Amino acid sequence: MKAAKLISLVFLLFVSSVVYPQSGGNDVTTPLHALQPDYVVPYGAPTADQVKQVLYRIYHYLDTVTPVQLVDKVSGQLVKDFAAVNENTTWQQGAFRLTSYEWGVTYCGMLLAGEATGDTTFTAYTKKRLHFIADAQPAFSKLYQQPGNNANPLRAVLFPHALDDAGAMCAAVVKTLRAGGQPNLRPLADHYIDYISHKEFRLPDGTLARNRPQKNTLWLDDLYMSVPALAQMGKLTGQRAYFDDAVKQVLQFSQRMFNKEKGLYMHGWVQGMDVHPQFHWGRANGWAFLAMTELLEVLPDTHPGKPAVLAQFRALAKGLASYQTGQGFWHQLLDRNDSYLETSATAIYAYCYAHGINKGWLNAMSYGPAALLAWNAVATKVNDKGQVEGTCVGTGMAFDPAFYYYRPVNVYAAHGYGPVLLAGAEVLNLLKHFPFVINDSSLQIDQK
Repeated sequence: MKAAKLISLVFLLFVSSVVYPQSGGNDVTTPLHALQPDYVVPYGAPTADQVKQVLYRIYHYLDTVTPVQLVDKVSGQLVKDFAAVNENTTWQQGAFRLTSYEWGVTYCGMLLAGEATGDTTFTAYTKKRLHFIADAQPAFSKLYQQPGNNANPLRAVLFPHALDDAGAMCAAVVKTLRAGGQPNLRPLADHYIDYISHKEFRLPDGTLARNRPQKNTLWLDDLYMSVPALAQMGKLTGQRAYFDDAVKQVLQFSQRMFNKEKGLYMHGWVQGMDVHPQFHWGRANGWAFLAMTELLEVLPDTHPGKPAVLAQFRALAKGLASYQTGQGFWHQLLDRNDSYLETSATAIYAYCYAHGINKGWLNAMSYGPAALLAWNAVATKVNDKGQVEGTCVGTGMAFDPAFYYYRPVNVYAAHGYGPVLLAGAEVLNLLKHFPFVINDSSLQIDQK
């Protein structure tokens, strides 16, 4: 009997501790709805200074680990004169490749961070490296023409053989030109766009495609590896053909790969397959979102394809919003909650939502809180060194879920840095344009 009473007393104490937390109050004496939840990711609007601190940490890290210098790989001596370039000349060792598509995104992120903060330190990062590549190109081009000198640090610049080599770098080069870059960047932009427009493999209807892992394959990633470059060249030259091609890519990829019921894109599509295993990979959907954002930014309002692109952009925005987790991140496979939370895709979405709101393409009240929650999540993944954690490494296209579930994450996955810079810069712009408040405990646009 005593044991039963003791059990009952313990149970009552337990219930009291749950019903009346540390405040000791109840629904009459305490406004329970106003109690502060134990959020895993900071909740609410960040301050501009908090966002800038993240951007500066990334900048200082990247500036340190991406030297802009050539060395002799035999002697280890610096090569300071392009006239001295020979078969032993290579990049000074850094943590990332300066001519990769990932770094094309990073260059664009630095440019936007410079605009948003007003600090040309960010802008100078991009100009210094792209100017160096443009200045070095003639020497390495001459070297490449000599027999036996095919091992060349600018091989991907001189002879792109995939959209990965050309698209993101082309967009960054054109943006740098438009930001006051030196004139010899223009031949580099023309060189890249010639590959995209005339040399990359296409399906008979003109859709950009690959012949791996199967013949006549579409990778959703390729929307970003082509459309921003085409869009930027359209803006630079005023030639409508570039805009026409960019719009065509968005619409023809979407016709084949967008799942209207889920509001998401599949990662890959193969011509001739009756059934397509649909894996809605996070970063690939990000590349599509980012490609449409870049196109809408410069596509003239008079272009007949703009309404369709805008409608597709909004459809993806709506679809993605329904898969955001309570921690602010999105999953590696967007509709599979047991796949891991991934940083680079979340950063891309934060940028695209914020930019869409800032441009008036998306409703601020609907999507503003989601954009800030995504940024707050991403900011927790930038460590004290300025490294971006939780980023999936480079990922091919597969027909089974295990491939995507077990892709590693790594701070040296270059895909994370540009998106986080873009997201932070655009969130700064969002905070300038829209006041956010905690209204009845939730983050909302202040309509006063």
